[in-house]
Amino acid sequence: MSVIKFGTDGWRAIIAQDFTFDNLKIVAQGIANYMKIHNLSKRGVIIGYDNRFLSEKFAHSCAEVFLGNGIKTYMFHVAVPTPVTAFAIRHLEAGGAVMITASHNPPEYSGIKFIPEYAGPALPDVTNEIEEEIQRIIDGGKVYELEVEEAQALDLFEEINLDKEYISHLMHIIRVDAFQDRNLKIVVNPMYGSGIGYLDHILMELGCEVKTINNYRDAFFGGSMPEPTDEILSDMKRMVQTFEADLGLALDGDADRFGLVDADGSFISPNRFAYLLFDHLIQTRTFRGPVCRTIATTHMLDQVAKDNGLSVVETPVGFKYISQGLREKGCILGIEESGGLSIFGHIPEKDGILACLLAAEMVAYSGKTLGELEQDFEERYGSIVSRRFDIRVSPEEHVRIRFLLDEYQPRTIAGVKVDEINDTEGKKFIMEDGSWVLIRASGTEPVFRIYVEAVTEDRLAEIYEDVKTSLEIETD
Repeated sequence: MSVIKFGTDGWRAIIAQDFTFDNLKIVAQGIANYMKIHNLSKRGVIIGYDNRFLSEKFAHSCAEVFLGNGIKTYMFHVAVPTPVTAFAIRHLEAGGAVMITASHNPPEYSGIKFIPEYAGPALPDVTNEIEEEIQRIIDGGKVYELEVEEAQALDLFEEINLDKEYISHLMHIIRVDAFQDRNLKIVVNPMYGSGIGYLDHILMELGCEVKTINNYRDAFFGGSMPEPTDEILSDMKRMVQTFEADLGLALDGDADRFGLVDADGSFISPNRFAYLLFDHLIQTRTFRGPVCRTIATTHMLDQVAKDNGLSVVETPVGFKYISQGLREKGCILGIEESGGLSIFGHIPEKDGILACLLAAEMVAYSGKTLGELEQDFEERYGSIVSRRFDIRVSPEEHVRIRFLLDEYQPRTIAGVKVDEINDTEGKKFIMEDGSWVLIRASGTEPVFRIYVEAVTEDRLAEIYEDVKTSLEIETD
């Protein structure tokens, strides 16, 4: 078998190739060992799962391993979003949770992530320790199992449903009063995932008129991927315009990421929503704190923070680091450019349902579209454009370009002086005009990600072309 490694958010692999029942049980045993070593096992474990192929069966196998280790197991009776599984840790004061999900990956993938007792993504020290336990098991350790029926007789297994509690919690976070006398028309798209039945239920309870699409389980995700990106949300864009909706709200496969479509059918990127939401929270909430963003997320957040006397916490890529900022720095908002978000008072786990509700709240509160809110924002803070380019190369090219990137130390990029170089993750260059570029090599596939932000589209294009030329990256 191939080595089991936890990536940015758990272990994911192709079903029946590497993601097998036997391998999954080894991972579950590794997690059980970790929980026992750290005295978390006596608090019990939560198990959630998404709508992918065999997810409920995989969850059941995990449960039998935890039960075999004498760990009280609370398993959701149906597929649930990742944020609901994380919420259950806090609600039941459990020692952690396991979520069977491959999030927004293609249909042939499944995955497992461990969410520690603080209800946010596991940091590298946790996953490294779990990987060490997994290797010990592979090298001759034992996997312990106990059937659910036997465990029920010992009061070790309990099926749970916490929808009511989770929704009640969200209702205390959003501004419910903003929806009074505002009959919003909203299109909801759970993308066939485990977020089905959440957003539409909450929004209707808030008095919105809701049209839902892709709201049934489909393990093939309509022949696409459950990723709420500009390219994939074409059906929701059309429906927003046909329905004459105020907003379109999408969730990824496990509902921890979001996608937004404005009233005119245009896609609103997470970067654009980030600074609009930050400004909205400052205007409508009394709590204050830093804003936490990844190294790849828009610097417009920094401008808003500066103008409002707040600080910025910058982290490496990965919501696990945002989660740490939310927990330890008292951040008002934690967000990443790929669509992960949480705010003060909520669990330190990304939550697409919360993000979508906050977008609806902004529209209801202001009586304006997101585009109109952006126009208002630009009058106060200025404008900025951001873009991410994913460039796939051959494995040989990947090695060659990584070497060039290690040596890349330009004094100017596209004719503008480089003020600062940040090599926390990849290489990030900040120019004296405020524009910046980050180049990251994927650790799992031969892909380079180039993030660029500038005041104009032309300037952004110049920076992108300069970097590609300097690193000898060829694109079609």
